[in-house]
Amino acid sequence: MEPLGRVLPKDQTSLAYGVPSAAPGTIFVLTVAGGISVGPRQGHAILFGRNRPEVHVCVGEDDQRVSRTHGQIAFQAGQWWVSTTGRLPIRLPKVQWLFPDEAAVPLAAGYTPLFVQGSSGREHLLEVYVTGESGTRPVSRHQDPTQPPRVWQLSPEEKLALTVVGQRYLLHELHPLPLSWRLAADQLAELQPAAGWTAKRVEHLVAGVRNRLSRAGVPALTRQEVGEPVGNALNDNLFTELLLSTTLVPADVDVLDE
Repeated sequence: MEPLGRVLPKDQTSLAYGVPSAAPGTIFVLTVAGGISVGPRQGHAILFGRNRPEVHVCVGEDDQRVSRTHGQIAFQAGQWWVSTTGRLPIRLPKVQWLFPDEAAVPLAAGYTPLFVQGSSGREHLLEVYVTGESGTRPVSRHQDPTQPPRVWQLSPEEKLALTVVGQRYLLHELHPLPLSWRLAADQLAELQPAAGWTAKRVEHLVAGVRNRLSRAGVPALTRQEVGEPVGNALNDNLFTELLLSTTLVPADVDVLDE
């Protein structure tokens, strides 16, 4: 394979730490087997896969589930685009999968980890970094105050109902699902016998929180966004947001033991 750009040094650390100053749009691609940096030029295409002699960046060299040429990153219309050309999909951030024959996905400026699927559950990391308009690495902010997550305000009854419905998420179950409204109402009635908990009340409270967060800009909390069949997707997305924002934390399930 003819050189396409500049070979990264053997001691190149993770691209997550940033990259050397470069022209805007320059891309850096790195695996444990090495990497390259390439300038933004129409038609440039970086091939990656298992067959070292035939690709620009080797990934999964010892794994036969990785295709010889598993994918490419091409510069088109002023942007870098990644596509899958091998047999198995590539996993992008936010659990997005890119399958063979699907349209290429644009890469944003900054750091993007890509995961090439291998055998026996292995995933091979392909690090990508596209320099932004400044062409420099991110500025270190060692002493800057930490930006806190946006914690959503819940009423006491909303928080209790959500804790009960979402207890499997808080307990770190492998594939958690929300409790049914009836089962949640039964548990809430045990905790608060005089509070008049019913399945309809639990459903109404959870739907109210979901709609409130949706209006505030949290995505994938409405049927229109998710599409049919909805199943548990709306509440699953709701609990993902509540945990990532630390609105609910594992210690909240202690109330179930009282």
